[in-house]
Amino acid sequence: MTVLLLELNEINFDQVRGYVAQGKLPALGRLIADHGLSETTSETKYEELEPWIQWVTAHTGLTLAEHGVFRLGDILATDIDQIWEVLERQGVSVGAISPMNAKNRCRNAAFFVPDPWTRTRVSGSPMLERLYQPIAQAVNDNAEGKITAASAVNLVAGMARYARPGSYAGFVRDTLAAVRGRPWRKAMVLDRLLADVFIRETRAKKPGFASLFLNAGAHIQHHYLFSSTTYGGPFTNPTWYVPEGVDPVLEVYELYDAIVGDVVAAFPQARVMLATGLHQDPHGAVTWYWRLRDHAQLLKQAGVPFARVEPRMSQDFVVFCHDAAEAARAEARLTAMVSDDGEALFSVDNRGDSLFVSLVWPHDIPSDFVYQVDGTRHGGLRDMVAFVALKNGKHNAIGYFLDSGAPGGERFALADVPRRIAEACGKRWAPEPPVLHAAAE
Repeated sequence: MTVLLLELNEINFDQVRGYVAQGKLPALGRLIADHGLSETTSETKYEELEPWIQWVTAHTGLTLAEHGVFRLGDILATDIDQIWEVLERQGVSVGAISPMNAKNRCRNAAFFVPDPWTRTRVSGSPMLERLYQPIAQAVNDNAEGKITAASAVNLVAGMARYARPGSYAGFVRDTLAAVRGRPWRKAMVLDRLLADVFIRETRAKKPGFASLFLNAGAHIQHHYLFSSTTYGGPFTNPTWYVPEGVDPVLEVYELYDAIVGDVVAAFPQARVMLATGLHQDPHGAVTWYWRLRDHAQLLKQAGVPFARVEPRMSQDFVVFCHDAAEAARAEARLTAMVSDDGEALFSVDNRGDSLFVSLVWPHDIPSDFVYQVDGTRHGGLRDMVAFVALKNGKHNAIGYFLDSGAPGGERFALADVPRRIAEACGKRWAPEPPVLHAAAE
């Protein structure tokens, strides 16, 4: 039996049920009614609730304390067994589209396209590799809203190869809406494309197990949850941010409903699983998100020593230094960057010869904003950042899980997901003993 795992990152199924009660989301509503819904549990500290932590758990069967992967991309420095290679060693053909914080350790995957932030190898056709680069650039440059001409050409070529006829109208609608002031639709274009790639590759390669990770829902919840008709809290988004009466959360949920329905229809004999890793609740304040336009430019202006810098999600980036001593000096400069009233601009996690840095300034940045570094005042920050969004959603450790081959209704550890997948494939969950790492403090 083919087992298909749809990873709907951070989706709040209480909200899904709220929309179902309004007569919407028929495919998801039918699955919930037919099979029930379970809940998963993971870490309890808020700072340990990040999708790049929980999805490693869902793929490895290890908690954060066991796998030690605290940052996006850190999976590349480990040798931890994941669900794909465990099944592959037992003779199961496997595939994956955009699994978060996952390393391609497969010997001969039917297809494996990494997430946009984790630079591991692509397995499959040359077209998949050609398509990966523009997707990664589009996601990482989302705040800027532009990609290079070469990336645009490759993206169009990939869409021509993989887009299904039933998706054509959706691609046109989402693209036009994004151009006309609904930026969340860009993320929906990418998820629609990833789903089409998944369906076509699965149909062509016929793997015994394949996974699809979708992130637009998490992105849209984070930024637009206050505009959901299922939200009953005190906050509202300004009309310059979301037009009155527009519900971006419903829009992406309807996309996911269509994708789930298409997968079920395309593979009627498959056992379909849905997982969210964790979920989002409404945020309790108004918080601004910013992303640096040119990370190296700001570091140079502030006198931060570094060898190279790599962007991560939204406000995050990694500063690589020549050695630990240089990293310590870079950390000192970054932590010294404060507003005139002493509020920090960045949080810094020193990891030896590199720094994981987040732009944590939570307020507006007007054109006359000034920051200080060791008493020296600097202007021009507004021109160096791109507005990302207003924070609307926050993480909750409870995730959701649905299995078309087993009744729901229970609560279990997220770390049990790979065992359930392996057994659904008729195999054992038999990872090779990992080299365990201590979780970051």
